[in-house]
Amino acid sequence: MPEGGAAPLPLHAYRFLTAALAPLAPALISHRLKRGKEHPARLRERYGRSQISRPAGPLAWIHCASVGELLTVIPLMARILEKGFGVLCTSGTVTSAKLAELRLPKGGIHQFVNRFFDHWQPDLAIFVESDLWPNLIATSARRGIPLILVNGRLSERSFRRWRWAPHTAAQLLRCFDLCLAQSAADAERYRDLGAPRVATTGNLKLDVPDAPADPGRLAELAAALRQRTVIAGASTHSGEETVLMDAHRRLRHSFAGLLTIIAPRHPERGQDILEIARAENLRASLRSRGELPGVDTDIYIADTVGELGLVYRVAPIVFVGGSLATHGGQNPIEPIKLGAAILHGPHVWNFAEIYAALDRAHGAEQVTDMGKLALRAGAWLKDAGARAAVVTAARATVAALGGGLERTVAALDPYFMQIRLEHRRHDA
Repeated sequence: MPEGGAAPLPLHAYRFLTAALAPLAPALISHRLKRGKEHPARLRERYGRSQISRPAGPLAWIHCASVGELLTVIPLMARILEKGFGVLCTSGTVTSAKLAELRLPKGGIHQFVNRFFDHWQPDLAIFVESDLWPNLIATSARRGIPLILVNGRLSERSFRRWRWAPHTAAQLLRCFDLCLAQSAADAERYRDLGAPRVATTGNLKLDVPDAPADPGRLAELAAALRQRTVIAGASTHSGEETVLMDAHRRLRHSFAGLLTIIAPRHPERGQDILEIARAENLRASLRSRGELPGVDTDIYIADTVGELGLVYRVAPIVFVGGSLATHGGQNPIEPIKLGAAILHGPHVWNFAEIYAALDRAHGAEQVTDMGKLALRAGAWLKDAGARAAVVTAARATVAALGGGLERTVAALDPYFMQIRLEHRRHDA
C-alpha cells in the first residue's frame, strides 16, 4: 500500500479472509473444473506456477477481468509489443482464455492470474476498466511496480457503493501512478474517491478492429441461411432469450422464413436456451454441436467462443444484450462497425456515454419490452433505407468518439521510456 498510513480495516479483513480460505482452493478449483469453468491443462496457473519462461527485457503485465476487457486491450497489447516490450496478459475465466488463444497478437502471453510475481517480475502493471483486485494491487505497490489503470470505468452505481468505504477506496486508488478514464464523468468519480492522478483518454472499445470471421465458416453459414431474413440477439443474459423468442413468434407472421440467432454472453448456457426454445415450441439448434440452421430452424443458438463476427456479418439487426436484463448493457461497437442496426434495452450504464450518443444521433434505438423490440425490428426489416440511415449515423458516432488508443499510448509512453532506460543501465 502507498505510504501515509496502515491499510484500512476492510482491506485487512479482505486479506485475512483470502488467506483463511486458501486451504479450500483445491476443492473450489475442482468444483469449477467439473462445471467447465477451469482449463484442465492449466490448473497449475491458479497456484501461481507457470510452465512458460519469462521473456528477456522489459515486460508489461495487463490484467483483464474477462472477455470484454480482453478484447478491449488487444490493440493496446500490439502497440506495446511494437515498442519492444514483452506482454503478459492475465484473466480469470476460461472463456477469456479461449478467446486469447484466437485473438492475442503474436508475442503476447496469456496466463490465469494468481501469485506469480517472483516468476514474471513485471516492470509495469496495467489494470483494465474496473477490475481492482486488492491483493494484486497491494503486492504490485509493495514491489514498486508502476500501476496504471487504463480504460477506467466507474458507474454511478459503483461510485455510490465505494462511497460507503471512502478510506478503502482512497487507499487502493492511491496505489495507481495514473488512472486513465473512459469519460470525464468517470474521471471525476475517480478523483472524488481519492485517485491522485487522473486523465480522460476515451474508451478503448471504440478503437477495436472489426470482429474477425473465418471465411470458410462464414461462407458455410451464409449458404445455410439461403437468403433468409435474419435478426440476432448478441451477448444475451438470462430472460432476454425469452423476449427474443416471443418477438420471433410475433415477427414470423410477417416475415416468412425468419431466423433469430441468439449468441449468449455465457456460451455454457447454450443447452439451457435450447430447452427454453423447445418448451416454447420453437425449432432450435446449437452451433457448439456443429449444427447449421436448417430451412425450418426458428432459433439458432451461437454458443461458441470468438464467433460473434460471423453473427454480425449475417444479421442486419442486432439486439445487444444485458440491457433488458439489469446487467448494464454489453458493447454495441463491434456490430455497428460490421453494419448492423442496433436495438438495446434501458439498462446500459456500462456504456452510458456511448449509448447516449448513439441514441441522440439516431444511431441506435432503445426498446423496453418484447412488443417494442418486435415493432422496431419489423419496421427496419421492411424499410432497408431507414435501417441504412441508422447504421450510417451509428458509424459516424463511433468514429467521432474514437481516438482513445492513441491517447492511451501517449500517456503510457513516459513509463515505457523510463523502463527501457532502467533496463539499459542494468544490462550495462
